[in-house]
Amino acid sequence: MSLDSISTSIDDAVSDFFEPVAKHVGDVVFYTVPVGDTELPLIVAWLVIAGLVFTTWFGFIQVRKFKLALDTVRGKYDEEGSAGEVNHFQALTAAVSGTVGLGNIAGVAVAVSIGGPGATFWMILCGLLGMASKFVEVTLGVKYREEHADGTVSGGPMHYLPKGLAERFGNGGRIFGKVLAVAASIMILFFGLFGGNLFQTNQSYAQVASTFGGEDGFLASSAGAVLFGLVVAALVGLVLLGGIRSIAKVTSRLVPAMAAMYIVACLVVILTNVTAVPDAIGTIFKGAFEAEGVAGGVIGALIVGFQRAAFSNEAGLGSAPIAHSAVKTNHPASEGLVALLEPFIDTVVICTMTALTIVIADPASWAEARAGESIGGVTITSDAFETVLPWFPNLLTVAVLLFAFSTILTWGYYGLKAWTYLFGKSKVSEITFKALWSFFVIAGALLSLDSLISLADSALFVLSIFNIIGLYLLAPIVKKELNKFLDYARARKARAAVGGGEPEEETAKAL
Repeated sequence: MSLDSISTSIDDAVSDFFEPVAKHVGDVVFYTVPVGDTELPLIVAWLVIAGLVFTTWFGFIQVRKFKLALDTVRGKYDEEGSAGEVNHFQALTAAVSGTVGLGNIAGVAVAVSIGGPGATFWMILCGLLGMASKFVEVTLGVKYREEHADGTVSGGPMHYLPKGLAERFGNGGRIFGKVLAVAASIMILFFGLFGGNLFQTNQSYAQVASTFGGEDGFLASSAGAVLFGLVVAALVGLVLLGGIRSIAKVTSRLVPAMAAMYIVACLVVILTNVTAVPDAIGTIFKGAFEAEGVAGGVIGALIVGFQRAAFSNEAGLGSAPIAHSAVKTNHPASEGLVALLEPFIDTVVICTMTALTIVIADPASWAEARAGESIGGVTITSDAFETVLPWFPNLLTVAVLLFAFSTILTWGYYGLKAWTYLFGKSKVSEITFKALWSFFVIAGALLSLDSLISLADSALFVLSIFNIIGLYLLAPIVKKELNKFLDYARARKARAAVGGGEPEEETAKAL
């Protein structure tokens, strides 16, 4: 039996299993209610309402404390002797590497193809609201993190849900928190598998095959897909063995460089067509409130916009606190403020740039996708760049590979923390997970984009149910932590103004 026939058999087996599962799971999770001429999935409303509640509860913290967040990530309020493994900047880049990626490149193209240009407006709104949700969950993640004897740190919903609810409501809260934590850990594993692993491999392979494979080339074949998956799996396994320090070292270099390169490319396309920018912005706003030609009209554009933004920035899911919990700080809210920059970078800046690039360039593949043809999201974005930079798809392929690689690494770390919470922290347990995680990378190149998005979205929104219930119940604790950090920041700023250092009381705590 030839390699190609074996690869084709694997391809068919993977597709036959996952595609029916994706359809049935999606039908259950995205249960809808009639709203005007369309259907609104209740679970999408759940995430939107959470962003509104936390934005109001914390007095539009994403606006009022934006500068303080920037100062904190620059190290202005770093504390000597703090517990943790990485600094504020490294924690941010490690977490951003799990969000900035193919969700911004391929996911945005999917959004403006299904929901029209108006979906962009709703993505931006979701990103702004998500900044408050991210602040709440990351503050809790740092406050209730677990410090191990070897100096490593574990955090996330599997830790703050049982500990925080026990602190607020006693033994009953602990039991309820434990149930939520187990459910959240399971869904982190599922979303990590479909969204943080398989989706990344799928779209990076699509870009490589589109750019270098041709219609009949080896890369476009099942054998090429399997080989691509094997190479990525091997590289992922090697880096995962180094833990969060290794991941942070890689992502702190890759993420800023990748994001800068991608934004510059978007600007080139936009500025080359600068006269078309006002019309593009007008089209986005008009589409947000009229959404002509879009299934479901305005509500349809809103749903797609919020779904793709949630997939991209992960606000309210409890995933980012896992990476942020490794930060060196004695003030949990300091990292919460740093984390609210994530949805801004990811959705408000990078997703908007991608959408503008596609709307302005208006590539033929986008029109084909809007007409119902099956076109890969990353292909549409690549074609948009090619209208101005004919050589850029080659460079975009490199960026896509690096984005995908860093996201797989970060979600491998998230998944490992959920895995060890469920199955115990031991060398055997960790190696087993890393081997399974690397193995599943291979399947990503074989699945259809529609199936992967359906499975990833289903896991994402179910995860948000368990996590956000806990966030509502623990929000008063977050407010106390915020006030503590604000007092510390004011005292430190006042002391620095007269030539002093840290406030004595805070220095004593740090030491």
